[in-house]
Amino acid sequence: ARIFFHMLSFRVLLCSLTAELTVHGLYSAGDDVVQLTPSNFNREVMQSDSLWLVEFYAPWCGHCQSLTPEWKKAATALKGVVKVGAVDADQHKSLGGQYGVRGFPTIKIFGANKNKPDDYQGGRSSQAIVEAALSALRSLVKDRLSGKAGGSDYSRQSGSGSGSSGGSKKDVVELTDDNFDKTVLDSDDVWLVEFFAPWCGHCKNLEPEWAAAASEVKDQTNNKVHLGAVDATVHQGLASRYGIRGFPTIKIFRKGEEPEDYQGGRTRSDIVARALDLFSDNAPAPELHEILGEDVFKKICDDQQLCVIAVLPHILDTGAAGRNGYLEVMMKMAEKYKKKMWGWLWTQAGDQMDLESSLGIGGFGYPAMAAINARKMKFALLKGSFSESGIHEFLRELSMGRGSTATIGGGALPKVHSVEPWDGKDGELPMEDYIDLSDVDLDDLGKDEL
Repeated sequence: ARIFFHMLSFRVLLCSLTAELTVHGLYSAGDDVVQLTPSNFNREVMQSDSLWLVEFYAPWCGHCQSLTPEWKKAATALKGVVKVGAVDADQHKSLGGQYGVRGFPTIKIFGANKNKPDDYQGGRSSQAIVEAALSALRSLVKDRLSGKAGGSDYSRQSGSGSGSSGGSKKDVVELTDDNFDKTVLDSDDVWLVEFFAPWCGHCKNLEPEWAAAASEVKDQTNNKVHLGAVDATVHQGLASRYGIRGFPTIKIFRKGEEPEDYQGGRTRSDIVARALDLFSDNAPAPELHEILGEDVFKKICDDQQLCVIAVLPHILDTGAAGRNGYLEVMMKMAEKYKKKMWGWLWTQAGDQMDLESSLGIGGFGYPAMAAINARKMKFALLKGSFSESGIHEFLRELSMGRGSTATIGGGALPKVHSVEPWDGKDGELPMEDYIDLSDVDLDDLGKDEL
């Protein structure tokens, strides 16, 4: 009986461990799906000449769990032809963040230009995935045949011992004693500068990561954050000025501030993540727009991954002070989430009834808020309080791929009417709503007529 009890306990423990593995990871080493992490992503994907399909998933995501068997089938079918990988973006948030992953599962196709992967928009069956992969592969081969593409655009370690000189170093700015002050110190932009020595082994290892990060940072920050490199053995004046004692040393330069030592990791993903944080810190908060017509509304919602819209009470209900209080809350949240680069809009209750109707806002009272994904024609409504904490919780859930969403009424962005901008003042009732009492004898009020 004791042996039976121990065997039963072992089976329960084994089942428990199996269930835990299932929850915390959707793929195992025995699958044909390559498990990708920040430590191997650059080597496996970015430096590869192969076409890659990469799924960014979260283990708790029901849609991801449904996709898993189909993804495995596709990986097996494409083995030796197209690489198929998966990133646990819940565990490796920085890696998902680099590629704008906001929901799960997100699938990206890394082709000739690994710096700009394509979004996969096809079906979720293994057959649809395989067909899309083969179509992308045919396009890649045709481009190579015509001379348009020659493999990965990211630099590889050249082995030449020249510090920042990788196979593709065009986006790493070569800095010298002569150009440093004008290029870096006088710039309004943010700079990450590597001080290297050509004979340094760690510098040679950093070289391809630094070059790859430079291209990605340039693209994702609209050329507002730069990566540079200084050969400290040649430009000893710079090395002495900044107290360089070992190689590689990386410093962060922001206008008007003392240089700061870079303390992050040395992989492309680590460097890019830090650069994006610096960009976010240095960037102004997005502008808060009043919805005055079709052009502004469509441009902001079409151009941004998400647009956050507030419907505020009528000015007669709140006055200028009350409205400014609501707008201040929105501006604080726009600042808090500025790294997301979302659009921020507001309108007065009753001014855009088609918009309110398509979002079902009126029934919740005012102020109300909705977040719209115009590409997917989906929206989510703020159910909590219109406050910093309430809106933060609402947007945090959305940014993590959670929260309840619905399809926009009519399946298209609603018609927006042209209105006059708010003048910043308290509202006034229209003249026809006033009763003129100038010709009424107030002494006669209250007297009964016989």
